[in-house]
Amino acid sequence: MNQHTRQGRTEDELSWFRRRGFLRGAAAWAALGGWGAAVAQQRSNIVEMRGDALLNGQVLRPTQYIQTGDRIETGPGAHLVFVVGDAAIQLRENTRVAVARGRTLHTVSVLRLLTGAVAAAWGRGTPRQLVTPTLTAGIRGTGLYAEVRPGEDLRTYFCNCYGVIDLTAGREHLVSQADYHQSFWAEPAPVNGRLLTPAPAINHTDEEMEFLARLLGERTPWQVAGRRGTKDGSGSLDPQPGQVHPAVR
Repeated sequence: MNQHTRQGRTEDELSWFRRRGFLRGAAAWAALGGWGAAVAQQRSNIVEMRGDALLNGQVLRPTQYIQTGDRIETGPGAHLVFVVGDAAIQLRENTRVAVARGRTLHTVSVLRLLTGAVAAAWGRGTPRQLVTPTLTAGIRGTGLYAEVRPGEDLRTYFCNCYGVIDLTAGREHLVSQADYHQSFWAEPAPVNGRLLTPAPAINHTDEEMEFLARLLGERTPWQVAGRRGTKDGSGSLDPQPGQVHPAVR
């Protein structure tokens, strides 16, 4: 596993991709034809589910289908991986999200993270957003990880693991372009006059993002390059002298 920093998350949460249940589920997902086949065959789009979760307030079962317009909530110790259209989404425990519908039933327009943590890989497509209480992230084709921390006035941690993302917090706006984990805090109140501040890379791994990308039939930039960078939140596989994090420009 690549080096990472844990803050308030267990090692078990970060190593879900090693579990037999997920490996079997991912292998079956690929063998059965992925997302398109799941829709055509009217079967579940849940790749792995562990623990208790609710779908629109009712108990979620592994054989059910998650679609746009749904609200999902995971319980303590729970874990959920599912695919909707060109988005592969992983929810950690104690997470609440709402999946807003786009132009079609199978197009996610907004993933609204109310509390908890989510990792996701997104294929290229129409503009989409991840929204938290303190941040709006405009998604193109990318991989990301986000946490909303209820004990810190809903402060958001956000990592652009790869790709191009438009970030907005209050009246602040910037473009994050990364090929290896560019991380931010979206503050509930200004810190040194800024709502978007640099953050370290915490609570997620390269392997998680690789597995989510694989569910879409894609590869991460570091897989394509055949090497990994320094996971310091700067966003680059090859940091350059004088390179400045966009949140301090």
